[in-house]
Amino acid sequence: MAAQKIKKGDQVIVLSGKDKGRTGEVTKAMPKDGKVIVSGVNVHVRHVKPSQANPQGGLDRSEAPLHVSKVAHVADGKPTRVRFETQDGKKVRVAVKTGKKIDG
Repeated sequence: MAAQKIKKGDQVIVLSGKDKGRTGEVTKAMPKDGKVIVSGVNVHVRHVKPSQANPQGGLDRSEAPLHVSKVAHVADGKPTRVRFETQDGKKVRVAVKTGKKIDG
């Protein structure tokens, strides 16, 4: 399995769909499914009946996963692809547009 190009904590921009152009931080990455959850993006609303746990009921808003191909890493406010390079014997992620190192 290849290393993940988009990880938890990354700033990403949505490339397609109803939330196209919106940016947010990756709160959860699911590499086996090839999906990510981005804060404030792809919010789904579910109507919830009152129960003992939730006596009020109402609307339950939650972020749904997006496919990793629908998001791109943000470098200097613009979307960029990510590539891997070996620097000082370590494998690091590098932004293709700027050439800057992404992680530490």
